[in-house]
Amino acid sequence: MKVRMIEAAETALADIAGLVLFANVRDQPLMRAFKELLEQVASKGPPASGLSLVRSWASFMASLVETELSCGEAAAHPGYGNFYHALAWMTLRDDNLFTRTAEVHPGTGGFDRFPQVLLTLAQIDLSRLGRIAAFDIPGLGFYVGAFLREGFPFLDKPAHAIEEEARLLWAAEGKRAGVYPILDSLFPEHTDWAAGLVNFAGYIQRVGAGTLGLYRSFRWAGFPEMGLKPVLNPDPVQLSSLAGYEEQRSVVIANTLRFLEGKPANNLLLYGDRGTGKSATVKAVCNEYAHRGLRLLEVPKGKLVQLPEILETLRFRGLRFIIFIDDLSFEKADDSFTALKMLLEGGIEVRPSQAVIYATSNRRHLVKEYAADRPTTAMAADALATGDMRAFDTMQEQFSLADRFGLTVVFAAPGQEEFLRIAEFIARDRGIITDAPQEVWKTFRENALRWERWFNGRSPRTAVQYVDWVAGGGGFPWD
Repeated sequence: MKVRMIEAAETALADIAGLVLFANVRDQPLMRAFKELLEQVASKGPPASGLSLVRSWASFMASLVETELSCGEAAAHPGYGNFYHALAWMTLRDDNLFTRTAEVHPGTGGFDRFPQVLLTLAQIDLSRLGRIAAFDIPGLGFYVGAFLREGFPFLDKPAHAIEEEARLLWAAEGKRAGVYPILDSLFPEHTDWAAGLVNFAGYIQRVGAGTLGLYRSFRWAGFPEMGLKPVLNPDPVQLSSLAGYEEQRSVVIANTLRFLEGKPANNLLLYGDRGTGKSATVKAVCNEYAHRGLRLLEVPKGKLVQLPEILETLRFRGLRFIIFIDDLSFEKADDSFTALKMLLEGGIEVRPSQAVIYATSNRRHLVKEYAADRPTTAMAADALATGDMRAFDTMQEQFSLADRFGLTVVFAAPGQEEFLRIAEFIARDRGIITDAPQEVWKTFRENALRWERWFNGRSPRTAVQYVDWVAGGGGFPWD
């Protein structure tokens, strides 16, 4: 057993060292911990102390559990310790030259335009990763326990604990099937992973490489330190849960579908009263079409000056991005204003076909206007006398930014009946009030009107807040 385990460890170490395109997997915490453990096992002499071997095993186990917890559905997994699926997950989410090429490759996963060297290296690496994933991890644990007991008799109890953990891993081996269907289909057990190269590339083309395939919403966190930072808990709002403003949303949906189909699409400005669902509409549209390769990238106003870097990041990706600027307004025409203006009107940096801008604002004129900015009668007379029209030019430039969006969709505050209809829709959609008598609905409507008078006025947001209060039960603030 000792010779076989040492040979297996040396083979696995060679496969880890030989990774080329998927070299990033080698640098993952789980793989580093696994490599350190294998190096101790493959050593020709005993470890300096039994403690170092115990520590290496513990580090490997901790990394294994942590990696599985990050594997999408892993939180619902009844038993952890599945090294095979953990490595398959790391392979699936790796961002490298092959997966980037697969993401932008046209067609259905064929390789007619792939460089042959890229295909060959990817096949070799996938074979290596498949062999590493199939390593007998429970056997490794039993070997470590036996080795400790034989070489360090005083570590009998720690050795027994490691053997107990190995039994847990062995039990987890039988619980692989059906836990992660996508991993089972792309990286089936007892097969050479290279045989699934076509299916793997096709999957990457559909969902994106690296983190783009794992998340649908991102924030721009700066360049080059963070770049695209995934939103781990995005707003799950769906189009079906939004009430009112059907005409406005139809414009946003139609423009988005044109964008996804590769047709000319406009940048959008969603303008209107606060709480009318402008941001919710953008997020709901992105959620609706995420399966078609649509991703949401929220850019804070303070980072608009980095738009050239953002565009360069997106230019060579295969998915489509809505660059989302929420609550857009400017105190003055600063560098952020200039960067956005140049992008909207077409400067030297052309907006890539993979990106479109959707912005929301409560202001029709996006730059705050001060009295000093507006030319006076005296200034106008002086301009006519001297020919200096700069004051008028400044005012027009500030007002014209909104006009540079291809489409402006207006979300006005709802009237009373529309507000009540929205509140009733939300209550029904949540199952709070369904087949209730007319008297119940009458009270619901009366209280809804009292709520909007007491608090934030009529808007979909106020309707949601009112229904939230109803769902919580109990009396009302005015009772």
